Amino acid sequence: MHAAAETARFIGNHGFSIGVDDVQPGESLNQKKKITIDEGYEKCHELIALYSKGDLIPQPGCNRAQTLESQISCLLNKLRETAGDDCMSTLHWRNSPLIMSQCGSKGSPINISQMVVCVGQQSVGGRRAPNGFIDRTLPHFPINSKTPAAKGFVANSFYTGLTATEFFFHTMGGREGLVDTAVKTAETGYMSRRLMKGLEDLSVFYDQTVRNASGGIVQFVYGDDGMDPVKMEGKGGRPLNLDQLFMKVMATCPQRGHDTLSPELILQMLNDKLSGQDASSGGCSDKFKEMLRKFFEDRIKMLRSTWRALQLDEDRVGKRDSSIEERVAADISGISAKQLQVFLDTCLSRYHSKIIEAGASIGAIGAQSIGEPGTQMTLKTFHFAGVASMNVTLGVPRIKEIINAVKKISTPIITTELLSEQDELFAAKVKCSIEKVVLGEVAAAIKIVLRSNQPHLVVELDMQRTERYMGISSDTVQLSILNDPKIKLKSEHVRVIDETKLRIYPTGTDKSKLQLELHNLKSMLPKLIVKGISTVERAVVNPVLRRDGTFDRYNLLVEGTNLLKVLGTPGVDAKRTKSNHILEVNKTLGIEAARRSIIDEIRYTFENNNMMIDLRHMMLLADLMTYKGEILGITAGGIAKMKSSVLMLSSFERASEHLFNASYAGREDQIEGVSECIIMGIPKQLGTGILKVRQRLQDLPEFKYQPDPILL
Repeated sequence: MHAAAETARFIGNHGFSIGVDDVQPGESLNQKKKITIDEGYEKCHELIALYSKGDLIPQPGCNRAQTLESQISCLLNKLRETAGDDCMSTLHWRNSPLIMSQCGSKGSPINISQMVVCVGQQSVGGRRAPNGFIDRTLPHFPINSKTPAAKGFVANSFYTGLTATEFFFHTMGGREGLVDTAVKTAETGYMSRRLMKGLEDLSVFYDQTVRNASGGIVQFVYGDDGMDPVKMEGKGGRPLNLDQLFMKVMATCPQRGHDTLSPELILQMLNDKLSGQDASSGGCSDKFKEMLRKFFEDRIKMLRSTWRALQLDEDRVGKRDSSIEERVAADISGISAKQLQVFLDTCLSRYHSKIIEAGASIGAIGAQSIGEPGTQMTLKTFHFAGVASMNVTLGVPRIKEIINAVKKISTPIITTELLSEQDELFAAKVKCSIEKVVLGEVAAAIKIVLRSNQPHLVVELDMQRTERYMGISSDTVQLSILNDPKIKLKSEHVRVIDETKLRIYPTGTDKSKLQLELHNLKSMLPKLIVKGISTVERAVVNPVLRRDGTFDRYNLLVEGTNLLKVLGTPGVDAKRTKSNHILEVNKTLGIEAARRSIIDEIRYTFENNNMMIDLRHMMLLADLMTYKGEILGITAGGIAKMKSSVLMLSSFERASEHLFNASYAGREDQIEGVSECIIMGIPKQLGTGILKVRQRLQDLPEFKYQPDPILL
């Protein structure tokens, strides 16, 4: 606080200004930028030349055109990042835009690099600028030109100024942003209102349960640990920042005069202290205990590594007659019994001070915590990581899909983990058994043969294609034809001639209708599914990379539904396979798996927009949607199933309908929820109002009624 006050005073007296000079690039930066852009353009031209010759190798699940777009986009994005890094490294530490960016006032490193060095690639709908003028973006460029300049790459900076074509592409990207903002405001506003209506009456009771207005339990313990999200100190919603607390204890409680504990004694003291802490009787949660144990295991590893580095005997830890080296090792990473005792006592007392209070209206807080960041999200559909043509819905549309519990989502994807995850050939085999293959893809020809005695259809298979899809033969095609409910043929009507040829005879005997039946069969056969799962559009072998960019494993990204059949496919690891279709997860694996899926999907969507929300808010929303045993969306229909209050439902949507039906059926309203209490002007039992205090009065004198005396 003192530093913040001094900073404000200094800025008030000194002033802070920004001008054009602050974004003027130096000569060395201009040279670096020219070299970087020239190298990037050269690589792009090489890729375009390969594509033109037909030598470009397609990526998994993409054709050559999609592969070219993906690779050029990656190159141009890296080009802008490199130019941006060069820019940030050359700026003086007192540069005004840099100070603004670093202290969080306004702007980011991307904004600075766009002003100084290079604006970068302009995208429309997540792709490079589309062709809008006879096979090209603008008449200034050759037909079918795919060069960076012709597809919306702005090499100039805002300081140097944009060319006419660059300015045009920049306005295309800018307009998309404006439309996105206008549409998003209405979408997120309605979404926030629905969340608030659904969650408004949830609060914590004295038994630590989370209940709605009518007393129905939604969570047995808030967030699985009963902690208040506002008071969390550590990353990821952890109650304490153990590293910081440990350093404070080590500084305020010196080690001198006390022996260093051995690793065994540290663990023994820890277990003795935690053994009396039971979550059911007001102690700390199992998750917190595990966090403490993990912290001390890391400290013990550090202690042992220090002793090994100094080549000392570990058995001599804590001995009175220790040498200078042993004392140095103890000072670096050792801990005394007093320090450990103070640290554990501080941890437990701080933990108990962070338990959420009874009466806290966590429903309203959770609705705000999920709804407000939604206003900052985008409405775009982003590419799936690593796969160019695999789109996945993110941002506001994805959050809408989750909380509405829609039956048909826009981009259903099953992330399929494999039993042999290092073998690419194994992954390709599993892909072939999952991916849908129709007869039109493997047939060389489907002909009508008109003979006077027996008119029929001849299906010839392409050997090369059948080998590529593995396991498709004339026998499997015959079986697929007989099992198809639309074609309705019997075994005597479908004959296998050899490995690649079949004859199909019509069922009717009326010669006038035979030709029509044959033409109908010919139109239906190319769409016949001969292999794979009918609801799967395609599957892509995806190489998963670690954070450092090295290869980790192969998995499959399956575009489509039917999780049950995918889990039953040989070679698929059913325990680790996940789907982003929540209703299908509920149908296949049950309500608990669906609850977990809701939490994971909301978190993934927010993290993709670089937003962090406390997990407890997401858990509360997921529990509200699933606590009835089925998935209920936060919609008019879903809230009507969650809540019975007529006044609450009529204050949400379709007021006249709810009021008319309630009056017709003679329904009663207990006036327990937030909306009903506001309508009726009654204080709601939330916060401090959860407690009812009744005063015991002394016995009052009994009042006896007596008639007035007669005056006459």
